[in-house]
Amino acid sequence: MLGMDRKKTDVFFAWLFRAVSLVSALALGAILLFVLIQGSAPFLFPTAPEIRIVTERVGEIEVNGQAYRDHAGFIAVPESASSVSLRFTGKGGERTPSFTVENGKPPVFTGYDGGKLASPEAFVYTLSYPGAVAGLEQKVHVIMPEPAYGVGAFLFGLDWRPTYNKVYGILPMIVGTVLVALGAVLLGMPVGLLCGVFLAEFLSEKPAAILRSGIEILAGIPSVVYGFFGLLVIVPWVKRVFQVPSGNGMVSAILVLAVMILPTVIVISETSLRAVPQSCREASLALGATRMQTAWCAVLPHAHSGVIAGVILGISRAVGETMAVILVAGNSSQLPRGPLDSVRTLTATIALEMGYAQGRHGEMLFSIGITLFALILGLNGFILSLRRRVER
Repeated sequence: MLGMDRKKTDVFFAWLFRAVSLVSALALGAILLFVLIQGSAPFLFPTAPEIRIVTERVGEIEVNGQAYRDHAGFIAVPESASSVSLRFTGKGGERTPSFTVENGKPPVFTGYDGGKLASPEAFVYTLSYPGAVAGLEQKVHVIMPEPAYGVGAFLFGLDWRPTYNKVYGILPMIVGTVLVALGAVLLGMPVGLLCGVFLAEFLSEKPAAILRSGIEILAGIPSVVYGFFGLLVIVPWVKRVFQVPSGNGMVSAILVLAVMILPTVIVISETSLRAVPQSCREASLALGATRMQTAWCAVLPHAHSGVIAGVILGISRAVGETMAVILVAGNSSQLPRGPLDSVRTLTATIALEMGYAQGRHGEMLFSIGITLFALILGLNGFILSLRRRVER
């Protein structure tokens, strides 16, 4: 009877684990598919299938002969329309502006005598006329659809001006992300590896356990705390040492990220080194090697898989870090010309602008997320391929 109960329990949990795994896989797949759709839309489709007209303080308007009275929202005009004529009444009489559209070129406005034409944003044109009361102008906004954006202009463009000129070049952010991440890894990885070797091979068990607990606590500290530390300590130090107007820049970001990845690298390296069989150490010492030679020439090569895993995790955290970088990097979307220049990373761009991004701007932030994902995969793939070459 007891055996039957155990069998039923095992079957129940087996199906439960399968169901949970299936739901988790479907959820992750749905999230990934949503990001891919949102991120690829700007390069495949225009922002709208038609020209949109929005009015302010215009009670009744005719668009190509069709009347709209107290219209809420926008008035859609097919993009194929080569000309659009407007007619409405305002202070001083009837107004009859019109505009023509040809081959995706900016519209040409005519007949707006007494009004002012402005282009507050790219693809947006505003006709303003004096209203019945001063300060309450009649306005007609013509919003042209933005064409599909080029992948090359996105990846290799040098300007990021999404709210005015509708320019979305992320090359400065890619360069800033790669330089900051590689600088942090090159600075933090050797220190973390040395600390891991020291804890695993040269320190007795009790002091090593105490230090290990402290390092694990450091690994759990929120990134905003590291960023706040960098803002109050590292940024003023960089400003004072290098005699620059502002310490917010690439050097500060590299130092903060190097400190942040240290606990992860140390813990993983030490765990990998301790997993090496004791017989490997004994054989090396029996051949006359010193403890240092044993650690570097016998133990470390056996633990290279774990060490490389620590490198990959360190790179992933450095590339994907957001809050700490925002606080210390300066966040200037320009190509850095030196290590003390202000930089902006891909993750910082998403965090800073997602709160107010709309339309294509928001979709481009999803495209940045896809680029970030591809960048992490590329860096990790490069490290794994390098490991395979070394093993040969």
